[in-house]
Amino acid sequence: MNATVNIFTEIPESLHESLRNYLEKHPDWDENRVLTAALSLFLLQNGESDRSAARVYLETLFQNN
Repeated sequence: MNATVNIFTEIPESLHESLRNYLEKHPDWDENRVLTAALSLFLLQNGESDRSAARVYLETLFQNN
């Protein structure tokens, strides 16, 4: 992943709590990595045929931190 942009968004508190719990149990993940994986997977599952979404998803999923 070369260039990045910042996104500010509001999410339900219950979703944020679930994310926080997940991150506490998986220290190799952070909010940016989770949201990048989730967004790229959403695009892949909903008809985005651009290979860059697949590449970003796989790179995010398998990065070694």
